[in-house]
Amino acid sequence: MQKSLKFIGIDISKSTLDICVLDKDSSIHYQIENQALQIRKFFRVFPKNNTRICFENTGKYGWVLIEILSNLEFNFYQVNALHLKRSMGLVRGKDDVVDALRIAQFISKNHKETPLYQTSDKNIKKIQVLISKRNLLVKQRAQHKTLKKENKLLKSLKLPALGKYSNAIISLLNKHIKGIEKMIANIISQDQELNKNHRIATSVPGVGKIVSWNMLVKTNGYKGISNPRKFACYAGVAPFSQRSGTSINKKARVSHLADKAMKKLLHMAAMRAIQLENDLKKYYIRKVKQGKNKMLVLNAVRNKIIHRIFAMIKSEKLYDFNLHLS
Repeated sequence: MQKSLKFIGIDISKSTLDICVLDKDSSIHYQIENQALQIRKFFRVFPKNNTRICFENTGKYGWVLIEILSNLEFNFYQVNALHLKRSMGLVRGKDDVVDALRIAQFISKNHKETPLYQTSDKNIKKIQVLISKRNLLVKQRAQHKTLKKENKLLKSLKLPALGKYSNAIISLLNKHIKGIEKMIANIISQDQELNKNHRIATSVPGVGKIVSWNMLVKTNGYKGISNPRKFACYAGVAPFSQRSGTSINKKARVSHLADKAMKKLLHMAAMRAIQLENDLKKYYIRKVKQGKNKMLVLNAVRNKIIHRIFAMIKSEKLYDFNLHLS
């Protein structure tokens, strides 16, 4: 006879983990340090087959927890924070103890429909960390470029050193950004599967290395997300209908619940694609001439880029520039 399942909800913070163990109708709260030794010691006593663990996706604060749970071979779930928030209904206030209980209750009701966490390939994990570092440096560079422009407005104060400082910092940031990009390129070139998928993705018009790198991470090497429609939803480029009864019948619109950074990268890819000589440009021009809204057509191009990448990855072929787009 199978034992009843134990459901564990974890609220992750930088230094601590608030843990709620839900067993039938009873719940017990624990708090431990967010460190490898304490995490391993705590979970070692739980049976692997009858325990289901759930926590929010909190980025780097959850990396140690994920690594240990994977090594201990537990079944666990990493759920989008917004998904959890919406499922909890109307919630007032913020309390880590209560949040851990709510997470445990969520997974007890939804564990059959919620997909288990898929451990990322080590190289993809490396690329994820490096992209995060690169994004930070790019943001800092943009800030210093803005300061450089502002310094030109202060000529009357006669502070030429400010411009020199800005130039020196921007030059240093450029050097570090190029260094990180070289590290990412080396990791991909040494991994046969990643290198193949990267070459295929960048063969699609408008898709450069940054878009390809991010898609490798977001899709877990096209294994975590293998359906283009799902990725289009994730990136916020898939339109959804707006209908209800006879009073509401609006045009289909994209959802604002999306990965905004990925959506921005795909937008830049689409803008680049319609400037190059390829079928995507011909499609864009044809639809605009038919009177279609330019932004709607551009979103369709973003969608087609996603579907082309996934199709090429599946067939293991480079992009065919003679494709006929409807």
